[in-house]
Amino acid sequence: MTNDARKPGSWYPDGSQSVETFMKRNIILLGATLIIVATFGFLPKESPKQPNVVLIMADDMGYECLGAYGSTVYKTPVLDSLAASGMRFDNCVSQPLCTPSRLKLMTGKYNYRNYEYFGYLNPNQYTFGNLMQDAGYKTCIAGKWQLNGLAYKDKIPTWNDATQPHRFGFGEYCLWQLTREGKEGERYAEPLYEKNGKVIQGGSDEYGPDVFSDFVVDFIERQKDEKFFVYYPMVLVHDPFVPTPDSKDWSDGSRRYKKDTAYFKDMVGYADKVVGKIAGKLKALGLDKNTIVIFVGDNGTHPSIVSALPGRKVVGAKGNTIDAGTHVPLIAYWPEEIKQGSTFEGLIEFSDFFPTLAELVGRPADTDGKSFYPLLTGEKYRPRATAFVHYDPRWSANVDRYRNQFVRDLDYKLYQDGKFYNLKTDILEKVPLDRNALSSKEKKILMGLQKEMDRHPAWE
Repeated sequence: MTNDARKPGSWYPDGSQSVETFMKRNIILLGATLIIVATFGFLPKESPKQPNVVLIMADDMGYECLGAYGSTVYKTPVLDSLAASGMRFDNCVSQPLCTPSRLKLMTGKYNYRNYEYFGYLNPNQYTFGNLMQDAGYKTCIAGKWQLNGLAYKDKIPTWNDATQPHRFGFGEYCLWQLTREGKEGERYAEPLYEKNGKVIQGGSDEYGPDVFSDFVVDFIERQKDEKFFVYYPMVLVHDPFVPTPDSKDWSDGSRRYKKDTAYFKDMVGYADKVVGKIAGKLKALGLDKNTIVIFVGDNGTHPSIVSALPGRKVVGAKGNTIDAGTHVPLIAYWPEEIKQGSTFEGLIEFSDFFPTLAELVGRPADTDGKSFYPLLTGEKYRPRATAFVHYDPRWSANVDRYRNQFVRDLDYKLYQDGKFYNLKTDILEKVPLDRNALSSKEKKILMGLQKEMDRHPAWE
């Protein structure tokens, strides 16, 4: 450009500059670079923006429900794609029941430290919502709450406190069973839910999973320029097993709470669809590459559901401590970091999620877990040798009979009551191993599991 009106030493909107300014600025930059190299021996990398996190947890969905884990019954193309493009964890160990799992997941602590009642999280606890909020993240929760202690109104003074999600670090919420019990309004057709302090009775054509996922999508849209943490404990695929908007019976309003296990397949498909809605929004906003999407189940599938894997059938074992009650899907998707198509065979337990998030945001974690954040970033990681479960459901006689503690590695499992199983040959735990007939290898494994068991307080 030949316009002589440009002043020496000035920068201009088209990016041009005078020769004088160019020389001065580059001399300064060169000097600064030489000082950094001389001092540190390298040029520091630009600090990347901390990733967003979307943690989705299905309700009563064992690992056998996803195509990524070999299911031949259910169609889960979105979750299968996230697994194929991210990391699939093959041995994630949950608690056998919803509240025990949720407390362990949210606080990173074993149940003997903070589990008091079914459906209750004491306000004195510090959750991963608090953690992420304290680290500067915008936070929200949507879906199933069931943590105010609604069944113990005579013992818990905060049972009707609608601010509890805020207390646990969630800036916004849209929840079922916060201060209203399930018997007052269901979670699927015409849902009864609470949204940021307001009780809302859904309309005749509203479907709870759409309400909650739309809330998540709206939150992401509004917070797209901020760091955000979304915790979405889904209401799907918990019973009652009823039609979804994609079921042929949905068109008949009178049949929307017709209970039939045949609808379970539709519910799994709709859970996958909802995940796709959220993943699609992240991609549309250009946020997918720097957002960690984690999908996990809270416990095994309902006992009335029988699913098929190649060569065998899996009967749901929710509430039970056998493998089908605690073996849940876990998928992590983060294009910026996770190697496509990765799998991890080692153990992950529910106390590990809190310290993983803590490491992500660079904060200390006073938990019982082990961070698996290095697995997501490809750093060196020493797998945990064992997983520990303290299980005291306090729900009903039907499941309270499974009250126990166990320690397991990949192939063997030891209960506090002394039963010792080889999971490779006895996945249903029908015949405990005879301690008088153990091989030398099994004796060594038993000693290791017992050592871990002895670290934890025994039942009173």
